Formats: sequence, structure tokens, C-alpha cells
Amino acid sequence: MALDFENKVVLITGASGNVGAAAARRFAGGGARLALVARSTADFEPLAAELGGETLLLAADLTQPDGVNRMVEQVEARFGQIDVLAHTVGGFFLGKPVYEMAVDELERAWKLNTLPVFLVAGRVAHHMLEHSVQGHIVVVLAKSAAAGSARLGPYTASKAAAQRLVESLAAEVRDAGIHVNGVSPRTIDTPENRADMPKADTSKWVTVEQMADAIAFLASPASAGLYGANLEIFGRAG
Repeated sequence: MALDFENKVVLITGASGNVGAAAARRFAGGGARLALVARSTADFEPLAAELGGETLLLAADLTQPDGVNRMVEQVEARFGQIDVLAHTVGGFFLGKPVYEMAVDELERAWKLNTLPVFLVAGRVAHHMLEHSVQGHIVVVLAKSAAAGSARLGPYTASKAAAQRLVESLAAEVRDAGIHVNGVSPRTIDTPENRADMPKADTSKWVTVEQMADAIAFLASPASAGLYGANLEIFGRAG
């Protein structure tokens, strides 16, 4: 899929992860200027060296408002504005039944999957409004947001809350020409998932390249009519 991002400034959170790195490669191939974010810049120095070009490496704690503000300010100082946010941060874990769990399991899921969406997408939307940028915000969500599952209460709840935030923000900024949309995968083909499910038919899983293409589509003019959409990408495991 040939999409042009020449001179567009793309902020990618979770850039050291499997999906984030694939998205970075996809946008770099389209000519974008990149701001890559992880907890430590050492996490993606090899990726930055591979990509070359005009790449800004940032370390940030995306559960802290001050850290998110500093991140956006650093991108503004380097590039002037943000045209695209690809937010790929999140985490999965299997917990106890709801009736047995401690509150820290719910708090952990909230910090992994909900709070960063609230802080990062909201702050970038504020930046776009301030700078009159008709940009694109793409958030990686999950199929699991659709319904609860045994021993996945905190995870599915946190993903559902993240999706509602995306939909709400989309309704709030669409009249300013800002597109806020989500991508919901099922199982992604990563080394971690292969290790956890050694007997699975991985040919049915979603590849990180397919995820990157979906994110790039939603960040491009090709998605001009989409506001608050949730692009489901399940592979053949749907």
C-alpha cells in the first residue's frame, strides 16, 4: 500500500514494541519525519539507526501528565507541529476471577491500556487544535474490548474504556478536521505470542506489517471520511 507521508511529522508511542517498530518503518518508508517514544531511548536506538532520516528519540512515562506534556513540547520544539499520532502502547495479562482479585490488578490494567490513551491522545488533540492541524490520531485498541471474558475482567474493561475514549474524542474534534480512529486486532504474530502459544496456527494471526498498514491507512487522506471508526483486523482468526 503506497501512501505518501512526505514531510509529515508522525509521533509513535511504544516505538520499541513490535507494532510500534513496524509502524515506524512504514511511516519512514513514506517519507515521514518521526518522533519515537518509549520508556528509554536505549530501547529503540537500533531501530533509529536502521531508519535513519530525521528521527527524534524520546523517553517518556505516558501515565504521567507532566511527562506527556514534555513529550509534546519536545516534538513541537524540533518539528513545529504533529500531523499524526500512532499510539501503540498497551499490555495484556491474565488475572484472577473478579471475585478474587485485588484492586491493584484493575489499576495495573488501567495504567497499561486506558490512562495513556486519555493523556496522550487528549494532549495531542489539544496540540492540533492550538496549531490548526487537521491531523490524524490512531490508537491501537483490541478485539477484547467487545466483551468480558473469564479472568480477563481488568484487561477487557481497560480496553473497552480506551475505545470509548477514542470515540468520545473523535466526536469532540471532528468539526476541526481532526480524525481520531482506532485499530482493533485479534492475536498479533509476535515472538512473545508465539512463545506463549507454541501450538497455535500462526498463519491465521495478524502480522505486524498488516497492523502497520492499517495504522498508515487511518493516518492518510484515504481515511478522509472516518471519524471515530474502529478498524477490526482479525486475520483469519476472527
